[in-house]
Amino acid sequence: MASFVIEGGHKLCGEIIPQGAKNEVLQIICATLLTSEEVIVSNIPDILDVNNLIQLMRNMGVTVAKTGVDTYSFKAENVDLAYLESDEFLKKCSSLRGSVMLIGPMIARFGKALISKPGGDKIGRRRLDTHFLGIQKLGAEFNYIDDRGVFEIKADQLKGANLLLDEASVTGTANIVMAAVLAKGTTTIYNAACEPYLQQLCKMLNRMGAKISGIASNLLIIEGVESLGGTSHTVLPDMIEVGSFIGMAAMTRSELTIKNVSYDNLGIIPESFRRLGIKLEQRGDDIYIPAQESYQIDSFMDGSIMTIADAPWPGLTPDLLSVMLVVATQAKGSVLIHQKMFESRLFFVDKLIDMGAQIILCDPHRAVVIGHDHLFTLRGGNMTSPDIRAGIALLIAAMSASGISRINNIEQIDRGYQDIERRLNALGARITRIQE
Repeated sequence: MASFVIEGGHKLCGEIIPQGAKNEVLQIICATLLTSEEVIVSNIPDILDVNNLIQLMRNMGVTVAKTGVDTYSFKAENVDLAYLESDEFLKKCSSLRGSVMLIGPMIARFGKALISKPGGDKIGRRRLDTHFLGIQKLGAEFNYIDDRGVFEIKADQLKGANLLLDEASVTGTANIVMAAVLAKGTTTIYNAACEPYLQQLCKMLNRMGAKISGIASNLLIIEGVESLGGTSHTVLPDMIEVGSFIGMAAMTRSELTIKNVSYDNLGIIPESFRRLGIKLEQRGDDIYIPAQESYQIDSFMDGSIMTIADAPWPGLTPDLLSVMLVVATQAKGSVLIHQKMFESRLFFVDKLIDMGAQIILCDPHRAVVIGHDHLFTLRGGNMTSPDIRAGIALLIAAMSASGISRINNIEQIDRGYQDIERRLNALGARITRIQE
């Protein structure tokens, strides 16, 4: 186990480059199983979840080579199908949420998949119905093996189908798309997720020979092909990290430039921070945040309290609500944070309340934040990170607090943020990693 010890109250200054997008690269790596030819992927972040998936691919028999600082080649020419039924494989899948996206490629190319219930963040119930129902409608059979606690999926030949998803699940859409590209006939997916990362996956598959139209909309049409070839792909910058850095700058009243953010793929994120009163400027493909002594939350046009809620793309990603909640604790004014998707994601606010934040947790999905306007500084404290996004939110709070804070279970932060303490210390933060 490892912890961060943070000396709060230090301003940041300088430039920082966001890492490659975690949520994209997990899809992209799984998609390399769809071909026996080489696929080269660049801008891969060096984070725990991604490294674990890369190692899992090696264990599966995929030839993986690191060809640059952030570039890997994958060649799934001799996949060990026997290993895919082993207890070792299933145990590794159970600890890695992204492993669920192996189902689509494996059932499409090999006609069989065996997978345990995947792990990941402890943020409440995360249904797999969208994944399973969609792939079932393509012709796969699902059986639950009770004594092993695993799902066995089989299909002699997937066939195209008309699908209306019950929710616009990003990973569910990705899984179904990866299965459908090698299915016989045409598949239509309505209420498909259309996040930039899903768009990136579809564009890569098309370069490999797939026939996907409707990219960037919620209606995807996929004409199945016999096989796919190799390609190269560059992962987008991580929009969640971009938003995290905006929040850090605001909370620590710092001047910061975030470089190479792929601004056109950030959607509503910059405007959502502006609604909290944070000034930021687009400078080419960079974001500049000036130092602000105060920032005031907007209200709605009728004068009612501002509500910030997550929604499917192009709405606000739920992964940034924890950061925005923390930022609001030092704003001028009040805001209702409505986390619609995950019922346990707001429970970390008790740690912020202990630090002096004024927050009313209304229910598992809603919290009212009454900002201090920097008139009262949060106090340092001892905390434990329950998940990736709460972890980075607590780190932001600790960086702005007076005194010393300690965050335990930072392996959760490491799952999503690359070498975060070194990068932030280079900007002026005081963060020390302690191994126990």
